[in-house]
Amino acid sequence: MENRSLLSLSLALLSFLSPCLTALTPRVSFQMGSPGRHVTLFSSPDVSNTSTLLLSEDGDMLYVGARDAVLALDVSHKEAITLRSKLDWSPSEKDLEQCSMKGKKMANCPNFIRVLQFLNATHIYACGTFAYSPRCTYITSETLMMSMKPDEGRGRCPYDPYQRNTAIIVDGELYTGTVADYRGNRPVISRHLSEGRRVDLKLDDTLGWLEDPTFISSSFIPDEEKIYFFFSEVGREYDFIDKFIVSRVSQICMSDVGGQRTLQRRWTTFAKAQLLCQADNELPYNVIQDIDSLPPAEGAPADDTLFYGIFTSQWSVNSGRSAVCSFRLADIKSVFSGNYKVLNRDTLQWSTRVQEKVANPGECGLHNASDNALRFVKENFLADDSVRPVGRSVTVVSAEHSYTHLTVQRVQAANSRSYTVLFLLTDSGYLHKAVLLQSGAHIIEEVQVFEQPQPIKSLKLSTAKGMLYVGSSEGVVRVPTANCSFYWTCPQCILARDPFCGWDPNIRACVEASSSQASLGQDVDRGNVEEACNSVSFSHRARFSPNKLPAGELVSVSLNEVVRLQCPAASLLSQQLWERPNSRLSSDLYLHLEDGSLSFVATPATLGPYLCLSTENGYQQTVAIYHVQQRSGPVAQTPSSYNWPQNPPIATTEAGARLRPSAGPEGTETSQIETEPTPTSRDALRGRNVSLWEEEPKEAELRDRGPLQSARGPCYLKELVVVSVLLVLSLSLLITTLLYLFRQRCRSRTAPQARPPSRDSDRRTPADQEGLRGSQVLSKRNGQARGFACNGALTGSNGHLPNTPI
Repeated sequence: MENRSLLSLSLALLSFLSPCLTALTPRVSFQMGSPGRHVTLFSSPDVSNTSTLLLSEDGDMLYVGARDAVLALDVSHKEAITLRSKLDWSPSEKDLEQCSMKGKKMANCPNFIRVLQFLNATHIYACGTFAYSPRCTYITSETLMMSMKPDEGRGRCPYDPYQRNTAIIVDGELYTGTVADYRGNRPVISRHLSEGRRVDLKLDDTLGWLEDPTFISSSFIPDEEKIYFFFSEVGREYDFIDKFIVSRVSQICMSDVGGQRTLQRRWTTFAKAQLLCQADNELPYNVIQDIDSLPPAEGAPADDTLFYGIFTSQWSVNSGRSAVCSFRLADIKSVFSGNYKVLNRDTLQWSTRVQEKVANPGECGLHNASDNALRFVKENFLADDSVRPVGRSVTVVSAEHSYTHLTVQRVQAANSRSYTVLFLLTDSGYLHKAVLLQSGAHIIEEVQVFEQPQPIKSLKLSTAKGMLYVGSSEGVVRVPTANCSFYWTCPQCILARDPFCGWDPNIRACVEASSSQASLGQDVDRGNVEEACNSVSFSHRARFSPNKLPAGELVSVSLNEVVRLQCPAASLLSQQLWERPNSRLSSDLYLHLEDGSLSFVATPATLGPYLCLSTENGYQQTVAIYHVQQRSGPVAQTPSSYNWPQNPPIATTEAGARLRPSAGPEGTETSQIETEPTPTSRDALRGRNVSLWEEEPKEAELRDRGPLQSARGPCYLKELVVVSVLLVLSLSLLITTLLYLFRQRCRSRTAPQARPPSRDSDRRTPADQEGLRGSQVLSKRNGQARGFACNGALTGSNGHLPNTPI
């Protein structure tokens, strides 16, 4: 319990120490069917689950293991994939009925081809699940016909069509990693099709050499004469409450024929070690998803063979992340030649103790060893040390994309340097092409290869043809590894940083690079456009010539209209910047939207030219120029010269905004800016959407031009709401003022006042005054001479309130 507490504490500390991840954003993205990326799809209504792929050596024929069928596809033509032949291989009605009686779903009872390997130059060895009763057969590669009756495939092919397995044929012998029973509880690494004095071998089931494994891949190293298996399993050496998954690499020797008395017909050279995909101060990525081998460069030793694998983590702190780690063959051999753990059969606990080595586990030739040595290697098959990644660091870490499959290729660039290119398949249906640089991984592009996530997928790379094949339930997709023709300018070709592509200055095109073309412009490491394209620099003042405006798109608007100017992104890694000559783009007048567009209200101060720049890796290029002017009434005259703000920044250009000589007033050449279309972000092909005009438009032409729909607001709703609110406020203020004045007037009229005696009253006699008072009292009693005051109270004829003494 104390060890578990310490482990939990250490995992918590590691989670806090994990560094922030750098977002891996593909530079260009292509949707399914985009004309900017040529992708060929093969599909047929009667063919499904085309998930097992086998490519011929010359790359002209692709054999596909599907459901109830084996296909031979002709892939020699670049424009299409054609079906040359098809072998139907399905269970009988009786087999399907027995499969259903076993409690299996009918959807899983067909024959799913899971093993497809070349046996020799003329035959293919194929195995299928065959209604949860595996079968294997020999198929003629030329005619795609069975050469013999299918036999039992137990231990060669899985029963469950969705259970992962691995198989490889070397020198006519089949080496497999799968399960050997119906329930999937007996994992086995075995050899089949042995002839002569060689016998078929498998693991000893009673030793627990494998703990609920998931087989991923297998690889043959000719110089070592060994087969390496990669899988994940439960790590029994760790005393955890929950099952801890670990990734493994195991090895067996091809020369192994089993022991004479001990380990008869069993492997004597089996050994396994942990693959640790982990960087310093980070939690490990412990679950392997896929792995591929990269042979050493020409002239390098076999120990330089690299294995690139995709790993995920079972820890919640790393949930959703994918990591790519590389392992060197020399490090794997070093771990296998070191110490081994000891298993206590009574407590089933692994420990490491210093002991005398009777034999070296994993060493070839142990089948001739003594019984004592074989018993030692039988008990000691787990290496004590773990295989660490190259450089003790993770090659790629992504929190945005969940990778499932990969393949790797070494590419020689125009400068004769070699670069490693990874092709990574995501669970969302995208293929990422990434080049590994000293600064980190750079994702050149992503291509959507299928729309729906597929349960079974595979990748097959043809380096000879430069093609990549993806197998899924929807069909087979072929993707060229290079897409150089998409970059139609030198800056775009250089900024792609694709080792497959380089800029040819002679034909002014981006072409596939080779070491023989030393004149190609290419900079994979830095992507420096100025040096690779020999571009010139010029200031903002040169963009708008004093004598003539540059070419651009005319936008006719009305005053007080909401204008929105679009700015196509050169790539997903670029940033858009707006400029205009006579004023700065104040945040009070202009709104920069997330998609890079610019929005503002058309006023006399906001009319005029606008320039959109795209900045990427220190390089600026012009992607759009607009001239906004008033539509109604007399056409506003565009000024012929502009003054830029002080200390303008410097921009470089070569083709994105290219200086083109044009005839000046006196026959001299002046510089005119010509904008080049650039690819957009997700669709990556909306680049040529800016219509250019060369000359200053005439006044009549400006009146005839319609408004740019993409640059106008849909209605005047915003202005209507503002005017309505102001009108309501004004009316409310006016009514309140009138009521206040009326109330003040009424108060002044109803307030009691000391009235001075008039001259008539002074002339009256005392008798007359007494009679006058009597008549007033009488009138009050009879209700005569009454009226309403301003506040609604009754008043007398004298203007005073009733009962008010005078």
